[in-house]
Amino acid sequence: MSRILSEKEMNIRDRIIISLSTFFGVGSLPLPGTAASLLGVFIFYLVKGNSSLHLGLTLFLILSGLLLAGKAEKIAGKKDAGCIVIDEVSGMLLSLLFLPYDIRIVIIGFLLFRILDTLKPYPADRLQSLPGGTGIMSDDIIAAIYANIILQFVFRLASFRMA
Repeated sequence: MSRILSEKEMNIRDRIIISLSTFFGVGSLPLPGTAASLLGVFIFYLVKGNSSLHLGLTLFLILSGLLLAGKAEKIAGKKDAGCIVIDEVSGMLLSLLFLPYDIRIVIIGFLLFRILDTLKPYPADRLQSLPGGTGIMSDDIIAAIYANIILQFVFRLASFRMA
């Protein structure tokens, strides 16, 4: 885990950036990417049935991550520091976007997103080398888009077979 400056070494701006990009300390937990993805699942549960809120929150977190993650990286002093998890939270929400709340879909979505985020399929493997927030966020966005496409296909196939 990367060393983040102590509270005494950070000004208020740095504290806000770190709080938001670590999703209020979730990035300090063991297995921070997994913990943040689980938090994304919990947020999905809270907004279930409200696609507009889900979309708005997902876009807000992606934009926030693009703006803040690079700054947090500089404060942490390490490229794509593991404690920066706004990318995993927003990626998990993107993975489940426009899907019904069904525990099977959620479990498959969580597993798919974590696997794809780890494997970094093309072009995620290349995009993660981009500087700052763009590099931090882009591999998770790609993994989430792939996970969502697979989930949409599986959901529609399952719905078709049930009809």
